[in-house]
Amino acid sequence: MLYQIASFLLDVIGGLLTGACLLRLYMQWQRVPFSNPVGGLVFALTDWLIMPLRRVIPPMGRWDVSSLVAAMLVQLVQYALLTLLLGAGSAWAWLPWLALFGLLRVAVSGLIGLLIVYAVLSWIQGGRSPLGDVIARLCEPVLRPFRRVIPLMGGFDLSPLVALVVLQVAMIVLGHLQASVMR
Repeated sequence: MLYQIASFLLDVIGGLLTGACLLRLYMQWQRVPFSNPVGGLVFALTDWLIMPLRRVIPPMGRWDVSSLVAAMLVQLVQYALLTLLLGAGSAWAWLPWLALFGLLRVAVSGLIGLLIVYAVLSWIQGGRSPLGDVIARLCEPVLRPFRRVIPLMGGFDLSPLVALVVLQVAMIVLGHLQASVMR
């Protein structure tokens, strides 16, 4: 029971920090300004970790590599702490793989969350808001390929629904890939 509680808490904290680092990376890549509530939250959660890394790791074009490294470090620490709690000595060799799959799961989960918020805001929001504009801008690159293929149905955009299904399938595939690598 204690392991489950610790695992859950580490997953929540690690997922939040990793997600914030990945969101910072994605917002910079999409050139979304940070002068909005989402940007302020991302900076507040990640500056303590990313700013020291930036002194050592320069950005590569539009990619903020220090944000990616920070996200990977958070996942490594999370799985290292879980390994220590389990007392599984053989699991140390798998730490990089666990962290990589954890990073990918957080990225896909974050996109799923963004798409759900985007869909809900599009239903209930008559006018535009700064938060809605940021979320729409972050979802647009994900939805664009689906919108090219899926026409509007009676005035409804079904591309977020299809994108959510595809991302859920990606989560299933990631789970199976992780299980096969761990064997």
